Amino acid sequence: MAEVATFATSDQLLIVIDPAARRTDAESVRIAKDVLSAGAATKVCLPEGPEEFARVLARRGSRRPVLVGDDRALMRAVSLLHRQRELAGCALSMVPVGGGLSLAGALGVPTGAVAAARAVLDGVVRRMDLLVDDSDGVVLGALRIPSLPPMREAPPVEATPVPSGSRSDSGSGSAHASWLRTCQSLVRTLVPVRPSREPLARVTRLGPARLRVEVDGVTLVDLDQPVEGVSVTPGASGLAEVVVRPVSVGAEASPLCARGRSVTVSGADFRYRADAVVAGPVRTRTWVVREGAWGLTLPVVG
Repeated sequence: MAEVATFATSDQLLIVIDPAARRTDAESVRIAKDVLSAGAATKVCLPEGPEEFARVLARRGSRRPVLVGDDRALMRAVSLLHRQRELAGCALSMVPVGGGLSLAGALGVPTGAVAAARAVLDGVVRRMDLLVDDSDGVVLGALRIPSLPPMREAPPVEATPVPSGSRSDSGSGSAHASWLRTCQSLVRTLVPVRPSREPLARVTRLGPARLRVEVDGVTLVDLDQPVEGVSVTPGASGLAEVVVRPVSVGAEASPLCARGRSVTVSGADFRYRADAVVAGPVRTRTWVVREGAWGLTLPVVG
């Protein structure tokens, strides 16, 4: 991550509150508004959907936008500004509120409402690298190929229904149902759960992928070598860090690592996770690092 710090001198703030944040944690939203309003001139906007969110951001004027929301709100704002070719001239600030905040935390944004709001007022703007793909999509933090499917939950244990004929006004039906539940519980206790013979990663993945991964035109892994996964993250000074994990046969295979400005992945249809969003399937995709492409207000270090 290449960083260039500049002080956030603007005192005109446009507070854009994501609707998911209002539903999830209204108290943190109120605290953020109070702290920001006490330290700067503010205008508060409450967009109800993505289209209104885009209009609010496009009409920000000279105000510095402050997002009150989760990782998806931040990703949405960066994507919009990138497509409008206004990302270089607009530094973003954020107060993380909502469910998914791992990206914000990894980027260095405080996850508490008060600390994050004070960082908006007193912090510095740091320029960071961005991954941009050939469909104009962006990646702020991390790219994962292939994407993990959602974990499959174990089906609920269903109680054995009590035949209608066994019920009576004397309560024998209720007693019979209770007896059945007791037997089922005893069986579940006595019969051990058979452990899976496959590692968790093998169970939850769709299976090994056959991909060609090229870094700056040099092949790091080819289609003849199945891989467990590929990760790409913006590194430092305009370079992406690429890690390929080959499928283990016997002894655990060592990951293959490389750094470069351009990463191309191709092969059979694959999906990928860009930050918190799953995209695809595609057969080929190229990501290029844009050095210092976007700015985020973070606390002063030291």
